[in-house]
Amino acid sequence: MAAEGAPDPRRPLRRGRRAAAAHGGVGEGGATGPLLRLAHPRDEAGTRTSRPVEPPLLVPSVDQRYLPFDLRVFEAKNLEEVAVAIEDMVVRGAPAIGATAAYGMAQAGLQGVDLKEAGDRLRKTRPTGNDLFYAIEYMRKARAAGDDLVVAADRYAQEDIDRCRKIGEHGAKLIRNGIRILTHCNAGALATVDYGTVMAPLRVAKEQGRRFFVYVDETRPRLQGSRLTAWELLQEGIDHAIITGGAAAAFLGRGEVDLVLVGADRIAANGDTANKIGTYGKAVVAKENRIPFYVAAPTSTIDFDLASGDKIPIEERSPQEVLHLDGHPIAPKESPARNPAFDVTPAKYITGIITEEGIVKPGELRSGAAKAPRKKTSAKKRR
Repeated sequence: MAAEGAPDPRRPLRRGRRAAAAHGGVGEGGATGPLLRLAHPRDEAGTRTSRPVEPPLLVPSVDQRYLPFDLRVFEAKNLEEVAVAIEDMVVRGAPAIGATAAYGMAQAGLQGVDLKEAGDRLRKTRPTGNDLFYAIEYMRKARAAGDDLVVAADRYAQEDIDRCRKIGEHGAKLIRNGIRILTHCNAGALATVDYGTVMAPLRVAKEQGRRFFVYVDETRPRLQGSRLTAWELLQEGIDHAIITGGAAAAFLGRGEVDLVLVGADRIAANGDTANKIGTYGKAVVAKENRIPFYVAAPTSTIDFDLASGDKIPIEERSPQEVLHLDGHPIAPKESPARNPAFDVTPAKYITGIITEEGIVKPGELRSGAAKAPRKKTSAKKRR
């Protein structure tokens, strides 16, 4: 339900970058990413203070549940609200979840919450994506080194922006004039701090003057493709069309797609990749039809502690997401449903992985071509 005074809910918002910035829905780089910055209080003159030293110490983010029809900002006032925002998909996308967790840890520290307790709570939110655990460890090390937690969270966010921009520069080399690209789910600025992973090569290629076309897989059950990716493409003026998930194989099979480009939530050391449910099937069909299949992800998404993808925990979300659409039932109430949020694509179906270090083959992740710090992860399957 749109907020009072919101645009007509039947028509998606269409804002340029400057207009979106005025609504707080963009990162500092000007793209359509979530805010992901600890809100600072202002002094009597309205000037932002050097750091948040008094309540409310808000962690703001674009509430992605309402896009593309309503642009709202959710402000988490404490650790539990940050955790629930991640669980309820107010914020989503592995890098964006990582940055949100970093600011949540900073907020918790400033509010006197023990950082171990904060990290333990955040670890329980969504088990599949690796950036969440990477961010928690990053902030733990910052505290151990005596760093200012807000400065550390800001640094984490800036590093994510820099990684995504470099992914864009490397990935844009794959995009030639006239190419037709298939995407899945949303791996744009909304899923990161800025630029996106999949969206970054598209943005850079457009900046370089290339023309191309994007097929946007709607991505059931939460429709992140049709709701979010299509919205981001509109902001950039990139030609696209939304297709159903079931239609993707037909488009691949009859030669209407030249490149498949997807994001990742966790990549194992051998290149096996967990991404939004439905990715695996597209990879198999792409290989059958000799269509390149690339994964775009920062090295923070690579989990070198997992030898292969069969060790990646897969989140099972509520069956209600399958049985309802926009709050309305779409199936017999007596029928049960299963709702795994992710699947794992074996490395043999992946042509290459685009990281900030360059484009590598899945088997090259340990060679040094794509580096990431080793870290502890203790993800448990969420019931």
